Amino acid sequence: MLQVSGHRRQSSIELLERIGVVRGNGNENEKISVPPTLYNPAFCDYVLVAKFREPLERETLKKQNEYMEELKKKNFKITKMIDEDLVFFGVTAPLEIFEKYGYLLKVSDACNWSSEQNNLSVSTRIRVVHFILNNTPIASGESLRELMKTKVFEAKFCLHEKKKQKELTKSWARWTACFQGQPITDVRNYFGEKVALYYLWLGWYTYMLIIPALIGVIVFLYGIAFFNTSPLIKEVCDSDLVMCPLCDKRCKVWLLSDTCTYAKVSLLFDNDGTVAFAMVMAVWATLFLEFWKRHRTSFVSEWKVSDWCEEEEELILEVVNNDNCKPKKFQHSYFQSGLVLICATLMILVIIGLTHALVVFRVIAAVQLAEEKSEFLSTHANSISMMLGAVFHYLIITVMTWVNRIVAMKLCEIEKTRSFAATERSFTVKMFTFQFFTYFSSLFYVAFFLGRINGYPGHYVRIASKWRLEECHPSGCLTDLFIQMAIIMVLKQTISNVFEFSGPWFEKWMKRRRTKKLRRKCNHCYHKEELQSKNGSETCDNCKLQDWMSNYRLKDVDSFSLFNEFLEMVIQFSFTTIFVAAFPLAPLLALINNVIEIRLDAIKMVNLERRLVPKKTNDIGVWINLLEAIGVLAVIANGLVIGVSSDFIPRLVYRYHYGPCANGTVTDIDCMVGYINNSLSIATVDRQEIRREFSPSQLETPNGDNVTSCSYKDYRDSEDYELKPQFWFILAVRFAFVILFEHILVICKFIAAWFVPAAPMLVKNHCLSDKLKRLKEELRSFEAQR
Repeated sequence: MLQVSGHRRQSSIELLERIGVVRGNGNENEKISVPPTLYNPAFCDYVLVAKFREPLERETLKKQNEYMEELKKKNFKITKMIDEDLVFFGVTAPLEIFEKYGYLLKVSDACNWSSEQNNLSVSTRIRVVHFILNNTPIASGESLRELMKTKVFEAKFCLHEKKKQKELTKSWARWTACFQGQPITDVRNYFGEKVALYYLWLGWYTYMLIIPALIGVIVFLYGIAFFNTSPLIKEVCDSDLVMCPLCDKRCKVWLLSDTCTYAKVSLLFDNDGTVAFAMVMAVWATLFLEFWKRHRTSFVSEWKVSDWCEEEEELILEVVNNDNCKPKKFQHSYFQSGLVLICATLMILVIIGLTHALVVFRVIAAVQLAEEKSEFLSTHANSISMMLGAVFHYLIITVMTWVNRIVAMKLCEIEKTRSFAATERSFTVKMFTFQFFTYFSSLFYVAFFLGRINGYPGHYVRIASKWRLEECHPSGCLTDLFIQMAIIMVLKQTISNVFEFSGPWFEKWMKRRRTKKLRRKCNHCYHKEELQSKNGSETCDNCKLQDWMSNYRLKDVDSFSLFNEFLEMVIQFSFTTIFVAAFPLAPLLALINNVIEIRLDAIKMVNLERRLVPKKTNDIGVWINLLEAIGVLAVIANGLVIGVSSDFIPRLVYRYHYGPCANGTVTDIDCMVGYINNSLSIATVDRQEIRREFSPSQLETPNGDNVTSCSYKDYRDSEDYELKPQFWFILAVRFAFVILFEHILVICKFIAAWFVPAAPMLVKNHCLSDKLKRLKEELRSFEAQR
């Protein structure tokens, strides 16, 4: 990487290069040093595609010609080419447009520190033309977006640069580069700062996942180490306790020892190590975000966009497009805001309602499976219904993603935001909120309500007075949460990656089959391709058309294409942090997925999709606020999972207050011996409410013996079913732990955020020196004019 203005290189960038997150390019500030008109006549700033039919609809043809005439009034060069049923319009902007843009950058208040005042990059050129095309209306007032909707034009795209495309493919967009650093500055020069910052963030996030992935595996192995020595597992596996039926009608009493395997699995994710792991992850999330801010600051300083202002850039483009433009005023309506809030709340309630539908589905599925003749299905009815519920939840997520997108866009239309950037921010918050509730409503139910509102023998809570609510396993409820998270996370990552890669490839293949195959590029143009940037030599029309056609065959992209990638990763970040106490392997799965995701997105973006319009920015936008909110929510959720869902607190209370070690005199026995029996209550069969609840056939063991009592997980008196004092004591300790846990972690987060400055001192000093230097130059210029 180049040094800037004689200053020594920024330590943050050097660190990322050293650890392999990014790779130095040596061409950060590579610009077009020749006038745009001489840069490459074969290079069009933009290409519009329309259907060519004979006879073409008169109104459609009229609008096409009218739009082209509006561009010609602005001195745009239009190159028209026809290939069977398609007509291509190559659009090249005149030099004066970019001269205006460069001058306005120089005199602006915020953008005048941009590095693009004197030299213009290809990505900036494309961005300026893209703005002008979208804001050039015809006489009827229709813009390019409306003309696209009415099929006046079929497609619009900017062209890939073949040479740069090959370079990026060789250094970045290939599977063999999975464990190599990313050429972030090359990505920025080609796709713009917005895409580059996404990949920089994703690379740093992936690297930071290495530590929690290792700790998560250690916690998992810690649980395995106690398989044979844990008194809890031994007590379950050797128990002769008879448990109450888990459902009505067909479910019979069962032996606690039948669930020995389930108890072992529970211990993998519900042990003392998960508490420490949850605390580590809360601090990790803060450190990850704070160090990200430092890296972002270093790179935007290197790219000279630190002080760039989105609103001022938009005003500059407005003036370049139309000298007589008027500013789009900021507006706010309490009525519209209130309407959006009400609609968003109703949508969230609908999503939560689907969670209730999942609960009903699992309850009914458990009953139906328990009544099956298959011994395997009836024995594992609850576990299978939980897995089926997770798969059903994934299907709901798939459908609701489409619905959420439509609703979020409609709400943005009600808001009538001032600019597209404002619309994008508003859409991001709404879409993420809807997706978050879609993904996590069911998980919150499993974590905090499952097995706690189902009642007890003789007084079970039922849905529609018919179906009993689910119960947790005597070993704890955390395994149910783990099953839900594992299935959803694995399905989501695997299926989405398959479709994400195969979709663009299949679309490209289908378009290639539907369109005529052009002949191979002539040898004459092979040599000219090397000389284009030097002497302005132009390729033949056939080769131009071939290039345009190959770009047309690629998968279409829009302004929200990058949004989809960000949303996927932020949802994954939520899974990795919010319920990590229940699923310590989540960081490992996320790490494996992200190593693949980076290259998958790179290959797709460079070779399978049309070129994204380069966007300038100096931050990842509203996503950083959402990530910080997730970090806070992770502290609360993990504290509740450990304190409420996990058996950590009941075990702790038993060890020091009710177990054999409570008086401190026992030394030859494990302190957890007897915990399972202590956590169970007994229901006697001769009570009237029990006989109403269960039929005589349900109270028979597999051997045909009638039972006189059965056990269930709760702290109730066997005589009057009132809650024992132990229950209230454990409840008090649970809440005390949650409060203490959250306060300690919040303090740790604040200390970590304070300890890591958001911007390196070298960057601040560099920016200060650079501004002072430029101010002195302006002063000398002013004095010379006097």
